Order: sequence, then C-alpha cells, then structure tokens
Amino acid sequence: MTASRHGAPGLSLSRLADTILPRLVIAPTVLACLIAFYGFIAWTGWLSFTESRLLPKYEWAGFVQYVELFSNNDRWWQSMRNLGIFGGLFILISLAVGLILAVLLDQKIRFEGALRTLYLYPMALSFIVTGTAWKWILNPGLGLEKLAHDFGFTNFTFDWIINPDYAIYTVVIAGVWQSSGFVMALFLAGLRGIDDSIIKAAQVDGASLPTIYARIIIPSLRPVFLSAFMILAHIAVKSFDLVMALTGGGPGFATDLPSIFMYQHGFTRGQLGLGAASAMMMLFTACAVVMPLLYSELRRERRG
Repeated sequence: MTASRHGAPGLSLSRLADTILPRLVIAPTVLACLIAFYGFIAWTGWLSFTESRLLPKYEWAGFVQYVELFSNNDRWWQSMRNLGIFGGLFILISLAVGLILAVLLDQKIRFEGALRTLYLYPMALSFIVTGTAWKWILNPGLGLEKLAHDFGFTNFTFDWIINPDYAIYTVVIAGVWQSSGFVMALFLAGLRGIDDSIIKAAQVDGASLPTIYARIIIPSLRPVFLSAFMILAHIAVKSFDLVMALTGGGPGFATDLPSIFMYQHGFTRGQLGLGAASAMMMLFTACAVVMPLLYSELRRERRG
C-alpha cells in the first residue's frame, strides 16, 4: 500500500509529461503554420476592404474594391470565364485520361513499371518547364505546324497558341499532359486496393470485365475521385506559372486567369487593395467548389 501511494504521483507526472511534451514540441510548427497561412489570409482579407495602392493602408473603406472588381473591370470577368473553361476541361480530361491509363495498367500488362514511370515523369517537372516546352511545340514556326510542313503537309495549320479564340485550350493541353499521370497514380493505387474476391465473385456470376469496372470497381473509387478532383481544382485555381510560361496571359487577355490578374494588379500596377480583393475571390471560388463535396462526403461516411 505504501509503495503504491508513493508511486502514484510519479506515475501521474510521467503520464502528464507524455501528454504535454509532444504538444510542446509541435507547438512552434503549428504556430508558424497558423501565422503563415491563416494569418496572412486574414491580412489579405483586411487589405481587400481598404484603399491600399502601392503600400498597405489599414483604414476601413468598405466594399469599394469589390465594387470596382465586379462592376468596372471587364478583364476580371474575362479571367473568370477563362478559369471556368480551363478549370472545367482540365479537371474532366485529367480525370478521364488518368482513369483510362490506370485501368489499362491494372491489366498487368508487360513493361508496366516503365510505362508507369513514363506517365508520371511530367509531374516531376515544374509548370515553368512544361509551359516553355509546350510553347515551343505549339509555336507555328517551330513546332507541330512546321514539322507537318516539312513532311509535305503544307495545308496543315495549328496556330491555337496565337489565336485568341483557341489559346486557352493550349493551356488545357499542357496542364492535362502534366497532371494526368499523377491522377493515374491515384486511381491505380485505388484499383490495387480493391478486394480481388469481389471481382472473382462477379466473374463467377457471369459479369463481363467492362461491366465489373462500370458497376463495381469504378463506383468504389469515389474517395479517389474526390481526392483527385480537389487536387486538380486547387491546381486550376492557382495556375500562374504555367500560363505565364506558355502564353503570358495573351494574346491580349485570351488566357488571363484570376491569379495573373491578382499578381499584376497587386504587385506591378500599384493596386494592392484590388489585388487583395481578387485573391479573396479566388479563395471563395475554391471553397465554393470544394466545401460542398467535402460536406457530402462527410455525410455519406456518417450514414455508412
């Protein structure tokens, strides 16, 4: 009894140290993340309600920057339309291509490792490199069009990169080329995690392979679809380096995106308040896309 009485305080202190010490260790990192992310988001949000220009001003000015953004700025609306086109096509095509590649590799084909590495390689490159490479490939005087002319197809034209009506689709092509391999890796990991007994049972029942994929395997990849969609949506909203390297936002404003609008107005045109307002609208756009999906997935998990 005496030993247990004397041992109890030491034991409780040991448990207390085991509880507090890990929290103390990670506290500086958590604090730095809070300041670096949420602190600067809050600071940008405050600047969007001021008349800051070249330098920050902290006097409250109401919604003047948002009124300027939405009522008197055709370039902003053009950049939002471009984001809708680029984001929609980029996400859908990357998901489709990634899923198809994953299904093909899931058939245990020969040289699977080499092909997987080949498809994943573009993701190892920066968007600057990707944009520069595709700028050369799509240049009418250097790339595909010139190559076709050299082979004798003189009537072939592919001038999308200098055509304002089609330039945004060149950004889609470059983005899909870089990201579809990453999506393939996500889907392939999901496919390899499915229980083989379910597939074998369906085959015993006489289901064909396309039917098994369409009705059993692909629906079970819902979490992978959600993860891939969120990552691709994040890439689409913040795309800056790819567009700057590929088209520079041109010709004209044909490939302008909100991220480019924010950078140029906030840092090169001395309109810091307007740039902050556009940055907050980018954040709200991302939240409007991602939050409903997260909410529906959480509700689904709770019901399950």
